[in-house]
Amino acid sequence: MHAPVISRPYEPALFARAARLERHRVAPGGLTVVELAPDDQLELIDVEGDQPAELLAFDDQGRNALAALGLFADPSADYIAGLLAGHSADSARMRLGLARCGIRGETLGSATRLWPAQTPAGHARTLRASAALVVLVAAPAAPCAVDSQQRASELRLLITRANPRALLTPALPEPLGEVIDEFTLAPGTARDYCVAPGQYIQVLDVAGRQCSDFVALDRRGLDAGREIELDPTVTRTLNGSAYPGPGLFSRFYDRQMRPMLEVVRDTVGRHDTFGLACAARYYESQGYFGHPNCSDNISRTLAGHGVQARPGWAAINFFYNTAVDAHQQLTFDEPWSRPGDYVLLRAMTELVCASSSCPDDIDPANGWQPSDIHIRVYSAQERFSIAMATRKTPDAEPVLTRQSGFHPGTSALTGQFIDYRGWWTPTRYDGHGAIAEYHGCRERVAVMDLSALRKFEVLGPDAEALLNYCLTRDVRKLAVGQVVYSAMCYEHGGMLDDGTLLRLGPDAFRWICGEDYAGVWLREQAQKLGMKVWIKSASEQIHNIAVQGPLSRELLSRMIWTPGTQPALTALGWFRFLTGRLDDYDGCPLMVSRTGYTGELGYEIWCHPDDAMKVWNRLWQLGEPLGLVPLGLDALDSLRIEAGLIFAGYEFCDQTDPFEAGIGFCVPLKSKQDDFIGREALLRRSANPQRKLVCLQLEGNEQAHHGDCVHLGRAQIGVITSATRSPLLGANIALCRLDIGYCEPGTRVEIGKLDGQQKRIAAQVAASTVAYDPDKTRVRA
Repeated sequence: MHAPVISRPYEPALFARAARLERHRVAPGGLTVVELAPDDQLELIDVEGDQPAELLAFDDQGRNALAALGLFADPSADYIAGLLAGHSADSARMRLGLARCGIRGETLGSATRLWPAQTPAGHARTLRASAALVVLVAAPAAPCAVDSQQRASELRLLITRANPRALLTPALPEPLGEVIDEFTLAPGTARDYCVAPGQYIQVLDVAGRQCSDFVALDRRGLDAGREIELDPTVTRTLNGSAYPGPGLFSRFYDRQMRPMLEVVRDTVGRHDTFGLACAARYYESQGYFGHPNCSDNISRTLAGHGVQARPGWAAINFFYNTAVDAHQQLTFDEPWSRPGDYVLLRAMTELVCASSSCPDDIDPANGWQPSDIHIRVYSAQERFSIAMATRKTPDAEPVLTRQSGFHPGTSALTGQFIDYRGWWTPTRYDGHGAIAEYHGCRERVAVMDLSALRKFEVLGPDAEALLNYCLTRDVRKLAVGQVVYSAMCYEHGGMLDDGTLLRLGPDAFRWICGEDYAGVWLREQAQKLGMKVWIKSASEQIHNIAVQGPLSRELLSRMIWTPGTQPALTALGWFRFLTGRLDDYDGCPLMVSRTGYTGELGYEIWCHPDDAMKVWNRLWQLGEPLGLVPLGLDALDSLRIEAGLIFAGYEFCDQTDPFEAGIGFCVPLKSKQDDFIGREALLRRSANPQRKLVCLQLEGNEQAHHGDCVHLGRAQIGVITSATRSPLLGANIALCRLDIGYCEPGTRVEIGKLDGQQKRIAAQVAASTVAYDPDKTRVRA
């Protein structure tokens, strides 16, 4: 006899599976307010370690009530009081919110500090409320110079509710601005509403994993007796999508090709292909006759506007997790949305809208458990940042797309940005373009905002040992003031990320990479080994720009001042860094590293975001006579491919080892005596290589693209990872991960287009992965 098999998947942050648990984040230097009921449990977690925490609590009469949590006041805990007494808009909003709870500034009293200094990562304290409370938790922070490593970090709050029955759904998040109208849709219902041009519509998934169908019609058209609604075919065509694909378009159009809505924010990133709302015929085909459906619900709610009923409405299917598989079949699974996730749209004309909360409970479309959708309409006078959301881990709070400290400068030169790893980054610049920017970097000097790179401070007596264990390079050989490029691998040898490591002191390092999860990974390894080390995120406090090109040294030598203890800019060696100031002794603090991603002589400048525009303006003041140009991601891609430099998601992933990614030089298996993560797997892989990264030179003028297959006859032997048309070489080139048996220089292969068989581009393997300046004489100049 066998016991029943039970499904227990790991489902972080899903309210429907853990109704008692709530998660909240306290940002570095920030303040979070939560409400507790009697017997609720509050767990406070120091995520990165060595982060102070302050707490204030008030009862339902607005009186200081720390005792209800078993705490005592500490007169030296004055950070919360300072925040609330500030003159910023955030401080005013905090005071207003507390006033609504009956809490006034004169009744604050003293806060308490929750733990001493130098707590380890993950340190936690659990409190239980003996009464109904309003609790304020702060993560104190102080200004930190770019060469300092004492960064403030986030706190995490976990609330376990004693009475989850009183909380049928999670609390709604605070409104984003002035609310014109709002309502909640129960599962299996729909509602109509009108919006004026410029007003915003927020579609909120209250408990997570719940779909909402949305339709909109031109209100002026309805007044004239014409039904003009959102059109999926026009929308796909004008957005350049020949086939449907999951996600959201930036704008949605009607059949007359006029824009109706634009997407302002999306915290999920995974939605339907803009197909039909669920209809009666679907449920009937599954044997559920008379089942409620969104199409009929939408038809009923729009009938009052004279809109003809439809058996199936073409709708924007928010939060519906669909995909198109390899056989062009539409598939679906549980939504990605978590509690409080939302989409924010702006109406571009006068609209009659209808939204639903989907009743589908016969498949995974709503996580098997339909729940509420909440709609808010905001004033047209509001101004919301355009953003998407990223999460370090599945249960982390979403972080909206950020602007770097250099954004006022870059946005004055272009409106062409993409969300690159959670930061708005320019792709190309008005009046320049990718080709001009490329030549500007190769021939003169170019500047690029690279603030999206993640920075982690690694501090403590075990910092060197941890990094030596987690990176492929021999960190013990790294001198203070030196930079080294390294890979970070999993146990099976696949790459987590690549990046550069700076040694700021005997026990102080800075790891710079592209992956947010790297900090979590380092902390996990330190915890397993019981090491005394802190890994502190510094991405918000350190922003950076690259200054690249043959005139970069000449430009920076005019603006970087260094003390006698540091090398002069003109003497800075390759893969070295210095600490200095802008212009003179009294200038803002900076760090400059002789590093880059272009294959040219170049540097990166690191500064606090508050000082970013001082650096930007000074660069342009001194650089314009030298022919300085701005550099976007499009031009950077050509530069780095020519230089044989790899890019995450293209040349490597967690299934690719450093040898296959073309960076085997940073895995010194013979000379590094210490063990490191992935060493055994890399020894096996290096002894039996299967694939190698090569550069291909293409014949003719047709380009290859990422993902194209590479063939010898009918069989596929490789795949294109990156490709570009090289302006200076006058040829098309590509980086290719190729079967090890065909990597000899001069080997002829074919790049498959269309289905890989009907059309081929002839190519041959080059002598080096570096197509331009293979001896690196320019970068070493």
